[in-house]
Amino acid sequence: MAVHVSPSQERGTMLAPGSALMWEQGWQTTGATGSLQNLKKFNNQDFNRLRALCLSQGLLFEDATFPAHVSSIGPNLLPEDKLRQIQWKRPTELQRNPYLIMDGVSRFDIMQGEIGDCWMLAALGSVTLQKQFLENVLPKDQGFQDDYAGIFHFRFWQHGDWVDVVIDDQLPFLNGRYLSVHPRTSNEFWPSLLEKAYAKLRGSYQNLHGGYLSDALVDLTGGVQVQFSLKDPPPDLEEILKAADKSKCLMGCSTSGQLRRNIELRNGIVQGHAYTVTGIAKVRYRNDWKHIIRIWNPWGHGEWKGPWSDDSPQWDHVEPKFREALFRNKADGEFWMSYENFQEQFSWLYICNSTPTFLDFGDQRCTTWSVDRHMNLCSPVIATGAVSTNPQYFFKVPDYDPKTYNVVISLMQKHAEGMQDAKNLKTGFLITTENSKILKQNFSLTRDVTNYFILSPGTYAVVPATTEDQEFEFILRIFMKNQDYNENPNSPPSPVLPMDVPRQNRDSSYKAVFLRYAKQGSAIDASQLQQLLNEVILQDEMTSLGGRFSFDSCRGILSLMDLNSNGRLTLQEFGSLWRSLTKYMVIFSKEDRNHSGFLDVSELKSAIQTAGLAANEQLLRLMALRYSDAARRIGFSDFVCCMLRLETMTYAFQNLAEGRSQILMTAMEWLTLVMYT
Repeated sequence: MAVHVSPSQERGTMLAPGSALMWEQGWQTTGATGSLQNLKKFNNQDFNRLRALCLSQGLLFEDATFPAHVSSIGPNLLPEDKLRQIQWKRPTELQRNPYLIMDGVSRFDIMQGEIGDCWMLAALGSVTLQKQFLENVLPKDQGFQDDYAGIFHFRFWQHGDWVDVVIDDQLPFLNGRYLSVHPRTSNEFWPSLLEKAYAKLRGSYQNLHGGYLSDALVDLTGGVQVQFSLKDPPPDLEEILKAADKSKCLMGCSTSGQLRRNIELRNGIVQGHAYTVTGIAKVRYRNDWKHIIRIWNPWGHGEWKGPWSDDSPQWDHVEPKFREALFRNKADGEFWMSYENFQEQFSWLYICNSTPTFLDFGDQRCTTWSVDRHMNLCSPVIATGAVSTNPQYFFKVPDYDPKTYNVVISLMQKHAEGMQDAKNLKTGFLITTENSKILKQNFSLTRDVTNYFILSPGTYAVVPATTEDQEFEFILRIFMKNQDYNENPNSPPSPVLPMDVPRQNRDSSYKAVFLRYAKQGSAIDASQLQQLLNEVILQDEMTSLGGRFSFDSCRGILSLMDLNSNGRLTLQEFGSLWRSLTKYMVIFSKEDRNHSGFLDVSELKSAIQTAGLAANEQLLRLMALRYSDAARRIGFSDFVCCMLRLETMTYAFQNLAEGRSQILMTAMEWLTLVMYT
């Protein structure tokens, strides 16, 4: 038997809209929705609740939002007579002992089915090579052995949010064969189920039939991707490839041939097809060195037949230690080819990582990248000579090496919910200088428009735009290379300004941040401050775990820092706030000893002492009551509000005491009064 749970039933187990709003604006701090720690639930379906409900009733899950019906296939993927022949089967009906994963996850588990989703499977094949990305997409809390209820879930990055997608395990078959991807091992089902979840995210299996490898790379990682033309490659492409391989980037490539898709040439290469780049190597060959590239075909078969292929004589002239390490003669869809043949046979190379590490090459020491994000905003049409009417997002380049790329800009269209198959507009961005001179521009019909630049020191603006007479929602990300302040090459990049940056650079950075959010004005209000704090300060994973800055908390911060009492912060006032924020980030990170993203009461006490302030036990209890969650934990956003108020009131009392000969209450009594009111 199966249990059918409608969306309204599932939503009924959650807070009512009014309650949810009050909960968010109160003191509860559970992390920003859309992060890996607090996933956005696709279609409001909660995996754990649904599985528990099914287990309690002894039934198998049936997904009403993506049913075992032709509507989930799509009306145009197959002829109508074949659509009527589709059958849906669970793995437990196909195998006596099915597994989600057997002997680990590998690209060789994947064999493309009837659907033309090589673009997605090529990206997935690359993800299997990088554990840090794979674990984000494929949760471990599920399987066929324990707590099986016919329900599974997978995670994808959609328009700036990590989304948890729940599915049932009914898979489509046509004439006894998998319509979707099928596993190489008959009783291993992670590829088929993950593909089904991605089809649900995109609206139907039909929407997987043809797509962009660049989109799938971003959806599976939340990273930034750049595509390089192999017919007109940049002069440093070899260096970019080496840097990408060294920094464990995801890589894929594709052949041209939209009109001749899936035609296999005599040399074994398929036209209009996507592949995974799985490695690069330099081998000793005939007393010289040869650069070769390893590529995998999502079909699971069909390989290059030219030089350096499995049966080529080139391997006979390679030193045994290289041949043993690299060569495997198997019909698994994977093959080697020379760098020259790679450029000849393929049209595009795609590289993706969390940050643009593939641009870190040459004489550079260890470098990090920071990122500014701007989400869910509408841009009007660009008009000649009217750049200033479009939203502008400022950033400052402090210094640079003229030989290295230091800025990457990525603009992604955001389609409305339920409109994942909507047509892409021709969108892009302009980069302007301080005097509004257009320096560079990029436009494309793809969902994601990304490019990389070498920009000299100065202040610039990014202007999102479209060439079509239509507004659009977008996500803009500006990646900037930081100077080498950290000697540890293994330390992760910090999305906020590092604390050991020289004072002059730190000050120039806060000015650039202020200019972006002031929208050319001379001050920012509470709403602009809220957007700034949530998008700039909470980019760090630890600080984001404790929840976002609410509008009310930003009004409170503004009232403490607003010396002119006009409800807005000037650049000078914001500079004081910025320095306090960076100080509190260091203190919070130091006192959060278990890296939970929260402080308990004892850690809060220590943080107050580290800041050079004082609080007795009564005041500490009241602060915890005012700013902590139900578990008496304080996240970073509430910690900032608490510390700003305590520091401001402490200094106010000291000034008051200096100006009066007689104070009727003690400092702690006064602080207790103002901290809790």
